Amino acid sequence: MDIDNTEVKELERKVEKIALLLEKAKIGEYVNIMSKPKTLLLNNFIGGVARGFGTAVGFTILGAVVIYILRQSVLLNLPFIGGFIAEIVKIVQDHL
Repeated sequence: MDIDNTEVKELERKVEKIALLLEKAKIGEYVNIMSKPKTLLLNNFIGGVARGFGTAVGFTILGAVVIYILRQSVLLNLPFIGGFIAEIVKIVQDHL
């Protein structure tokens, strides 16, 4: 079983290519995180808090914009939906 020098170089090239692909995929970091459950839980907890905070802030801003648009449409006295919108704005203001 004599291996040629070209076959060895070809194998080395393929192994280096596989090593680079694994490094790009960050498999080492994934294995490192999975082997430390406390770190994994902490990362997931912080991510969950950030997503929850972002959702709350986004919903608050969206709600404020909707209420502002409803108030402006009441000021325009739109014929059919003016009374309905006025009632919604009144309910919201009562709860604030």
